[in-house]
Amino acid sequence: MAHQSDLIATDIEQYLKQHEHKSLLRFITCGSVDDGKSTLIGRLLYESKMLFEDQLAAMEADSKKWGTQGDEIDFALLVDGLAAEREQGITIDVAYRFFSTDKRKFIVADTPGHEQYTRNMVTGASTADAAILMVDARKGILTQTRRHSYLMSLLGIRHIVVAINKMDLVGYSEKTFRTIVEEYSQFAEQLGLKQITYIPMSAFKGDNIITHGDNMPWYHGTTLMGYLETVEVDDTRMQKAPFRLPVQWVNRPNLDFRGFSGTVASGIIKPGDRIRVQPSGKESHVARIVVHGGDLPQAVAGQSVTLTLTDEIDISRGDVISTAEEPAQTADQFETTLVWMHEDAMLAGRPYLLKIGTKTVTATITDIKYQVNVNTLEHTAAKKLELNAIGVCNISLDRAIAFDDYQHNKDTGGFILIDRLSNTTVAAGMLHFALRRSQNIHFQHVDVDKEARALAKGQKPAVLWFTGLSGAGKSTIANLVEKKLHAQGRHTYLLDGDNVRHGLNKDLGFTDADRVENIRRVAEVSKLMVDAGLIVLTAFISPFRSERRMARELLAEGEFIEVHVDTPLAVAEERDVKGLYKKARRGELKNFTGIDSAYEQPENPEIRLDTTALSAEAAADEIIAALKHRGIILD
Repeated sequence: MAHQSDLIATDIEQYLKQHEHKSLLRFITCGSVDDGKSTLIGRLLYESKMLFEDQLAAMEADSKKWGTQGDEIDFALLVDGLAAEREQGITIDVAYRFFSTDKRKFIVADTPGHEQYTRNMVTGASTADAAILMVDARKGILTQTRRHSYLMSLLGIRHIVVAINKMDLVGYSEKTFRTIVEEYSQFAEQLGLKQITYIPMSAFKGDNIITHGDNMPWYHGTTLMGYLETVEVDDTRMQKAPFRLPVQWVNRPNLDFRGFSGTVASGIIKPGDRIRVQPSGKESHVARIVVHGGDLPQAVAGQSVTLTLTDEIDISRGDVISTAEEPAQTADQFETTLVWMHEDAMLAGRPYLLKIGTKTVTATITDIKYQVNVNTLEHTAAKKLELNAIGVCNISLDRAIAFDDYQHNKDTGGFILIDRLSNTTVAAGMLHFALRRSQNIHFQHVDVDKEARALAKGQKPAVLWFTGLSGAGKSTIANLVEKKLHAQGRHTYLLDGDNVRHGLNKDLGFTDADRVENIRRVAEVSKLMVDAGLIVLTAFISPFRSERRMARELLAEGEFIEVHVDTPLAVAEERDVKGLYKKARRGELKNFTGIDSAYEQPENPEIRLDTTALSAEAAADEIIAALKHRGIILD
């Protein structure tokens, strides 16, 4: 099966030694759909003799059943393993394959061309040293070609082959090849891509894959395999970068040993070196570098090790150990580039989980500075990012993290965003730099705190968060509750949805993006009022669970009380006090909750009010009783 070598028969030990010390090239194939990526990889595996006889037999049988090349072998079937891929003749998932030649070992990622699977291309490209960008000679440069090129520039892939494929279908025309080269060169120059090699080829026929053949005598450049075997990859580049070890595990097998385990992201470390733990900034020295089987004199990028230190300092999973001379930066606000990878749009103000290295924090996109048009590279304004959109955004975290600029260190500069409810990865991101305000703004100590203010008022501060459809009765019930509390001498404030939109939020509309920002502002104001010792009542539809959860997490345990004013849509629409449902039904009111915009019901509210069975007065009394039970108010 393996690539054939005379040493296999004559000196197997020498062959194995050579194979062990070959350099490894990781590369991807990308481009638009049906440009021939899977066929190319199948051809490379076939030509490098990386197939068993039963695999060849299966491929021949599958070619007759699923193939798209008539009686010829369909090499794409070697890679397209999913049933859906074979049925449609496309790549959906990222397929990784290994092969080797006498000169080098290779790991190739075959990434999807369809726009809806761009997120899988980002996954495959994140660890690649080089990229083969496939272009169908019949179609030329397409939008997805440009999008993948832009992503390659973002991800820092330095070596790129523009493989102009299917030359056999354009009569091996040199003019076609030159036209595509000229067009792509202009686009690549705008992106700053420099190390580009252009190869005309036919993955199906084998032209310029392993050998040149006779069909394109006008081409005198390298073959694809010749390029892959000789392209220079600096395996030691990350060893030259400053030392970074994201802590994955605090290793404490017994009372006499405490180490910090992880994979060295960059740099070199030795016993005795002075280190700094970030974001805390505490310093110590390396005592030992421990691996299975003993200690090491040094550790380099790529090695998994456990460090012990000379001092007992607090280090947790997610912290980063750096050298004291060249530490990582720390901040909680950044400019980033985001590649949005989910069907649900990204909305500024909505909280997500951000995972960078081994650390996970809560993140909020505070501002979408602009979206990038991948065809023209024009910067356009945007309030949200749709699937596959690329945008430059400001992002704020709930705590400081250690980081590096992505262009200098992918491991400590790259991150993913995760939806907090579904746990789905929704975006990949690259950190650029810390925002200056994150360095200039600090919490100012005050002597009169929330507890002191609440004590003076004789109550426990809290937020009663009323949520439900328009017409459910939120404002009516909240108003009654405040009247009853005020009559008891309680200190309260009612934030009503309509009233707030006359002032604080008068600049916001009713799109999903504006609704998210509306609730974010109200949640922050509520937090300030709770800090003032007040009992706060908010009456907003607040249709999204994510924003209600964000509001909850701004407050201490027990301070957020979600009140679901549970009224069926039919009942709320029948009431229609403001006539809004009628307008929405006539199409005069867009993005109206319950009609053409979703309402996500609370899953576990502290209080649920069934307004089909309770009057407003009875509902208010039920809330007062609940506040007494929770110790918010005392008799």
